[in-house]
Amino acid sequence: MTMHQTQTPAITGKAGFEELVPSRYALRVGDIDVLVVSDGVLPLPTETMSTNADPDARAAWFKDMFLGPDAFDWALNVLVVRSGEQTILVDAGLGGQFPGFPRAGQFPKRLEAAGIDLGSVTDIIITHMHMDHIGGLLVEEVKNRLRPDVRIHVAATEVEFWKSPDFSLTSMPAPVPEVLRSTAAEFIKQYQDNVRTFDDEYQVAPGVLAKLTGGHTPGHSVVYINSGGQRLTFAGDALFPVAFEHPDWHNGFEHDPEESVRVRVRLMQEAAASGELFVATHLPFPSVGRVAIEGEGFRWIAAFWDY
Repeated sequence: MTMHQTQTPAITGKAGFEELVPSRYALRVGDIDVLVVSDGVLPLPTETMSTNADPDARAAWFKDMFLGPDAFDWALNVLVVRSGEQTILVDAGLGGQFPGFPRAGQFPKRLEAAGIDLGSVTDIIITHMHMDHIGGLLVEEVKNRLRPDVRIHVAATEVEFWKSPDFSLTSMPAPVPEVLRSTAAEFIKQYQDNVRTFDDEYQVAPGVLAKLTGGHTPGHSVVYINSGGQRLTFAGDALFPVAFEHPDWHNGFEHDPEESVRVRVRLMQEAAASGELFVATHLPFPSVGRVAIEGEGFRWIAAFWDY
């Protein structure tokens, strides 16, 4: 499978000409159309990426990446998937209701620029219920345009966890846990009639499978897209930019850091063995590439854009 063969921009629409940088990237996995959409970026402390790392090693990594030294922009990516008669949104970004993050919450206008009507979305997969994945569903311009019978798929473990979330193993900026808790509660309140829970895995549409991994949150899930002998994995928050060279570095937003390490190592080993396309929420847009094993760690190989 080559990127030239797979990256047919089958989901297209009018250009968002007011923006000077691209904000969506289309590809095809077999017979399934996939659109990676940038929800924007939000600034975070570099320490959040590596809470258990030696400070000097952390500083050296961010310097080598021309980032930091104290903060960097964290990318936010969501997916739109078309399989058969279904249009599936995978995660919904941050939304615009949180002060201090003016460059995030972009996906509604970017879907519109792509010619995609939110009213055409039949299903939504939520990888986990952190605010940068569900916040976009709480803004009025989204709520008012979604169809009343849209199906929202979330792991049952995730819904149960957020009834009384445990932050004891996280290391977040002080105000964040309460905002995460209240946003998750509001999401369930707003969409309880639309939520469809699954235990281990659920086929949302032909070739589109949501699969429980745990780790980052107890109900964190990934999405596998399989068609025509080709595969793409959307890894959600199972890994972050530091993960390839330092898979053992903990992220401050992980509710079970040790399990998170096991999950991301397993996912990257799978991706390296299969050669599949790999996308994640917080890898730099468009976050389309492949994973290779390198020494005791991994290497990220960004795909050549087809344009």
